[in-house]
Amino acid sequence: MTAAESPDAMSTAESISADISADISTGAAQDADVAQGVLGRSYRALTFGIISVVSLIAFEASAVTTAMPVAARALDGIGLYAFSFSAFFTASLFAMTLSGEWCDRAGPLAPLFTGIAAFGTGLVVAGSAQQMWMFVAGRGIQGIGGGLVIVSLYVVVGRAYPERLRPSIVAAFSAAWVVPVIVGPLVSGTVTEQLGWRWVFLSIPVLILLPLAVMLPALRQLPAGERAEAMDRRRILLALAVAAGAGLLQYAGQDLRWLSLVPAAAGLGLLAPAILRLLPKGTFRAGRGLPSVILLRGIASGAFLGTESFIPLMLVTDRGMSATTAGLSLTGGGLTWALGSYTMSRPRLVPHRERLMGLGMLLIATSIALASTALIGGVPAWIVALAWTVGGYGMGLTIAGGSVLLLKLSRPGEEGSDAASLQISDALGNITLVGSGGVLFAALGGGADGAAPPGDAFAVVFLTMAAVALVGAYVTTRLRPRG
Repeated sequence: MTAAESPDAMSTAESISADISADISTGAAQDADVAQGVLGRSYRALTFGIISVVSLIAFEASAVTTAMPVAARALDGIGLYAFSFSAFFTASLFAMTLSGEWCDRAGPLAPLFTGIAAFGTGLVVAGSAQQMWMFVAGRGIQGIGGGLVIVSLYVVVGRAYPERLRPSIVAAFSAAWVVPVIVGPLVSGTVTEQLGWRWVFLSIPVLILLPLAVMLPALRQLPAGERAEAMDRRRILLALAVAAGAGLLQYAGQDLRWLSLVPAAAGLGLLAPAILRLLPKGTFRAGRGLPSVILLRGIASGAFLGTESFIPLMLVTDRGMSATTAGLSLTGGGLTWALGSYTMSRPRLVPHRERLMGLGMLLIATSIALASTALIGGVPAWIVALAWTVGGYGMGLTIAGGSVLLLKLSRPGEEGSDAASLQISDALGNITLVGSGGVLFAALGGGADGAAPPGDAFAVVFLTMAAVALVGAYVTTRLRPRG
């Protein structure tokens, strides 16, 4: 008997063969899961949980907006109405940075569940409020929860899904908004009229329990944070300064008196230096790679929402539409947004991602310019609905592409802070461009007895936003890092 034929050698060979077979089987199973997509056996529960949470947040956003005027009147708090929105936004700005640091240090599980708990608590506080200040406080708690959740979900996608599946799950994020945005106002209006406005807030926390239970086992298998050091206190303090500055600016914008210049100046003094240090270096000069991805998010969101905020008002005041019909003119944009995100999830389009994002920004600019033609008397009002379906598709290409690029360009252990920067850019782009549009509109006499008619005010706002979108098209040429 030779050495190769000895019992020990045969046993070793059998063991190695078994190990190889096991490795092949495991690899084949993993390949099969990837081939099946985000609904493969390994990802099905997590995908269902993520989409359910996003859908509930989307439903809350649309439903609460519908119920808010009724709640403010019932609580005798019309004077604090705007603060119920700004409290959510201001608190979420801080929570986004906190979530990014927390995810990078300890993984996304703890901030995700803490955020969902805070979001649900805020709904309960707002729904049971007896005074308007308590309602505003509940909205602030919701903002903390929302900021924690949105960044955590990005980190979950970056760590749980392989790179080739990330475009699909990001597209699912957008698709999860479609149905809630369409049916949310209708359901909320019915509940408000039949049961009362409080149930719009109090019913949602219960619905979150099922998706949490479904995805918890998958979340527990995710790796912990890559960074061993404690959370960066400097970034958290900068986030506090950004939130405080944004809050002061919003307060000043809602109190149009000369004395409001004091909080406006204080807010700008806090916000400007803090945001320069909080976002990646080179963001505001469109540095190649990640800085441009983050800058583009703010430009795209701000230009689109900055126009969308004025379209219903234009259709009602200039074209004589009802508020319901004017709102329906925008619904097509939500559907094509999801379609654009789906387009970006196609594997064969991966090499053309940056070019498609450039196309998306050009479509946004085109749609804004096309919507402005509704100010011309001979142009039919339905041109706005057509324009917004074009713009929605452009937003789907741009936002979904940017989300995927962010995860691709982020270094291991920094997905959380980079995702936080992306969301902060989104929020700041919205408040900056919507606010700037409001200033232009007011300065040109829009909605008031001024020298310029409302049509001119709308036209200046729309064309300004179209120009901003064209700047975004240029930024897309700098998305690819050097080399």
